[in-house]
Amino acid sequence: MKKSFMDILSNHIYSYPTPINISYLWSFGALAGICLAIQIITGIFLAMHYTPNTAYAFTSLEHIMRDLNNGWFIRYLHANGASFFFLLVYCHIFRGLYYSSYTFPRALLWCSGVVLFILMMATAFIGYVLPWGQMSFWGATVITNLFSAIPVVGESIVQWLWGGFSVDNATLNRFFSLHYLLPFVILALVFIHLILLHDNGSTNPTGIDNKFNKIPFYPYFYIKDLFSLIVLFVVLFYFIYFNPNALGHPDNYIRANPMVTPAHIVPEWYFLPFYAILRSIPDKLGGVVAMGLSLVVLLLLPLLNVGTKRTVLFRPIVKLTFWLIFIIYVFLGWIGQKEVETPYVEVGQIATLIYFTYFLVFVPVYSFIEGIIFDTSKN
Repeated sequence: MKKSFMDILSNHIYSYPTPINISYLWSFGALAGICLAIQIITGIFLAMHYTPNTAYAFTSLEHIMRDLNNGWFIRYLHANGASFFFLLVYCHIFRGLYYSSYTFPRALLWCSGVVLFILMMATAFIGYVLPWGQMSFWGATVITNLFSAIPVVGESIVQWLWGGFSVDNATLNRFFSLHYLLPFVILALVFIHLILLHDNGSTNPTGIDNKFNKIPFYPYFYIKDLFSLIVLFVVLFYFIYFNPNALGHPDNYIRANPMVTPAHIVPEWYFLPFYAILRSIPDKLGGVVAMGLSLVVLLLLPLLNVGTKRTVLFRPIVKLTFWLIFIIYVFLGWIGQKEVETPYVEVGQIATLIYFTYFLVFVPVYSFIEGIIFDTSKN
């Protein structure tokens, strides 16, 4: 029998079977979806008045801020909303790591989430270039130049990204087009992510799939997401109204000048851990490979983990190492904003080594040993 649209909507929202023991940690995914909607809506309104031209881009943003009714609010909501979007996604990812949500049968769900995260990073980076401030221009110059490290085709890729032989008007136009397009690609992947989620159902703190200890999402669990949404809006609006520039770099409020290099080029805070990994390798190609691999290991995590146990409630070593990798990741973010000098370079290299050791050594080895012990105990 063919289901109607309302039946599908009911099955995936209202009557969706939800584990009875999930906590507020399971609200981060829904909040991230709300932030995506905010980014798309505010982005459309900003695009109506933004001029993707190196001579007028910076001025057009000033026009939005000063001359349009509530233009300042839309611009600050979009800029700060990006930071909150990443914060929620980071919380969502680390919650998945803590409860091993990447294990079978949710490997495809995890991989789709990592692909979403990578697309988010690409969208955020090209969006950061659009204001055409000092940090926008020089950040674009430094990051796009990294592709030149790729043997044979590197220089061609850089020239294609630039649309010429330097970061200029063609670059800005390309980045504006991609920044407008990619959020809709992300939105489509979000629907795929939700379909994969509802195919196997949500996880829970115990890691045990039980079809009987579940109740409908509405009206029992939506109130948790609603409360989390209220908290999110309170904090977000605090930044918008009282401290709107706290999460941005002051140099980006200066018009881009190719003749003046900033004293210290740093990306947005949500890129800093990967930027630290990039800088920890003295070789340019090696740094690019390490930064790329730091994302690839997340994608390969379902393959690296050969075990089947998911909960950390009775795995003290796994719980301890999780908090270690969490601290290391935050520490890499701190290192990423520091100057490239001693002792920050050496400390960053140690933190990078620990980061890769966790994913490439500890996770497969410990899950393998765990699997042997578990199989032996069953026999």
